[in-house]
Amino acid sequence: MSLGWTDTAHSGASWQRKELADWRPTVDPADVELLPELDALVARSRDLGRNHGVASSAFQVQIDNVLGTGLRLAAQPDYRALGKDITWAEEWSRRTESLWKAYSESTEFDVAGQLNFADMSTLVLRTVLVSGEIFALPLWMERPGRFFSTCYQLIEGDRISNPDYRENTETLRSGIEIDLYGRPQAYYVRSAGRNDYWLTPGFYLFTGKWERIPAETEWGRRRVLHAYVKDRVDQSRGKPMLSCVLEQFKMFDHYQRSELQSSIVNALVAGIIETPMDQSAISDLMGGDPNAYLARKNAWQTRLQGGAMIPLYPGDKMTPFAPSRPSTQYPDFVNTVLRHIAAAVNMPYELLVKDFSKTNYSSARAALLEATRFFLSRRKWLADHWAQQVYTLWLEEAIGKGLIDAPGFYEQREFWVKSKWIGPGRGWIDPVKEAQAAVVRMNAGISTLEMECAEQGTDWQDVLEQRAREFHRMEDLKILVYLNSVAAATQSGGQNAPRKATGSEAGAAPGQTDVASNPAAGTGSEESKEGEEYGE
Repeated sequence: MSLGWTDTAHSGASWQRKELADWRPTVDPADVELLPELDALVARSRDLGRNHGVASSAFQVQIDNVLGTGLRLAAQPDYRALGKDITWAEEWSRRTESLWKAYSESTEFDVAGQLNFADMSTLVLRTVLVSGEIFALPLWMERPGRFFSTCYQLIEGDRISNPDYRENTETLRSGIEIDLYGRPQAYYVRSAGRNDYWLTPGFYLFTGKWERIPAETEWGRRRVLHAYVKDRVDQSRGKPMLSCVLEQFKMFDHYQRSELQSSIVNALVAGIIETPMDQSAISDLMGGDPNAYLARKNAWQTRLQGGAMIPLYPGDKMTPFAPSRPSTQYPDFVNTVLRHIAAAVNMPYELLVKDFSKTNYSSARAALLEATRFFLSRRKWLADHWAQQVYTLWLEEAIGKGLIDAPGFYEQREFWVKSKWIGPGRGWIDPVKEAQAAVVRMNAGISTLEMECAEQGTDWQDVLEQRAREFHRMEDLKILVYLNSVAAATQSGGQNAPRKATGSEAGAAPGQTDVASNPAAGTGSEESKEGEEYGE
């Protein structure tokens, strides 16, 4: 039996290995690790967003793919739990969506009257990516000319802090008052004076006073919305998306600057003039005055231009100076660093730098599919922690004003507010192949028109209604449509010439309702008949 010192069973826990001897992180709760360092992380992340092109691209790519032009509401109340039928749910949803659209597309949504729902959603997502979190105050503002009173004021995390900058305690975490279970009870918002923001940058953080805002009202209406991604248990505040690669970004920035400066220096014409004469020879040449040589050199001026002859003193020769920069390894090094950063922000390298020149179809599709999974998860997060919250608050007001009938709303709120949020379309790499795949999925019963339309950022009911209106209009104008015949000719390789399609054939694929011969199908003019067909 050996009595000597033994290493740990897990090599990663070793204190003896040279590679790990100086690696001694501590084990602390999430807030102990994050809150003292949050200001530094946020400030550096914002600086990268302002001044680094790749960091700005990382933020913008996520915004474009997660949110795009905005989220569209698809109200889906749980009619079974509410004791209703599908026809009632369809009518209720359409009216609710119509009212929500009118509200969300107006600047009434913003307390300052500047942003609508889509604009504010973009600002919410950008702030969460750059700063790690955002706070929103649902306010009740009754103003002339405004039908709805619910509006929102966004607040950056800088203004949420402990009153008078007191130390954190068990129930007060960086401006958030919590109970023993970690549930927020109130938020402390610092309100600086009007002129404090025009003082020295950063000085306003130490001015103003704090207002305590309860997390919700006595009847359960939210008064503060706090959106952030929670990575650990008991984490009270959010951290920026680039937190884990801030160091790599800064070193990468320094390296790029150095290489750029070297390239500029390398582009200049540089040379060294050498002379074989010693000090005494120079003195004799200048009539016994050795300093006259340097004086004449300094006074000597010549213009460099094409075909110019540069005169030199006797015995002088020009030796060109050619620095060996930029480094030949520069492209490979940059690609390696960018791939590391791309992995940290959960997106393909090609999408981060927007360069698909070295990617084939299969690789591009695999990369985009992997990115789509991440974007969909982030879209679900944004819908749950932002869009669904503001929709619930608005729906409460609309029901209270009698615009929407929802008996027992407060007792069955979860059933009334159920909904889906449709984001931007995924897009197609090969439209023909992917459209054919969508048809195959629907014919095989493993997909629906609703699912396929949602992938492209559209609503299936809007698509059907628009197609019905177009077909009816074609019939009214006696337009001959060749859709089916052209499709048949395409499938047969062009052997079958297009024929004139009758009105009943126009645009009606096998197995679909012939809207041209049945005007009631798919239109919004006869809602009762529409509901019956939907129920069937």
